[in-house]
Amino acid sequence: MANEGNIFADLPLTGSADEDIAALLDVPGLRVERIVSTGQASPPDFWYDQPSAEWVLLLSGAARLRFEGEEDARTLKPGDYVFIPARRRHRVDWTSPDAPTVWLALHFDDGGESNRD
Repeated sequence: MANEGNIFADLPLTGSADEDIAALLDVPGLRVERIVSTGQASPPDFWYDQPSAEWVLLLSGAARLRFEGEEDARTLKPGDYVFIPARRRHRVDWTSPDAPTVWLALHFDDGGESNRD
């Protein structure tokens, strides 16, 4: 984990089998990650069910994020952000295969009291 850098440095090439996840900051109670998707999506019938809250900001590319119980996926474009409470089941339906989709993800314990607006 470096204490400085550029979030767009050393992006992986498209067509990778897995997303590239790099910890930018990892301190007690907070983990900040850069996630780079290059066409990946969650496997069929797979749902993330995380013990901590997550706030994600899409910096580049495009994605569709689906929450359990919602009929339609949310289309995300650069600048869009979403708060995901702990244990809120969700999945990535699609990410752009043509250019890297770069996410900034903050994982933290929200204590159930975060401002979600």
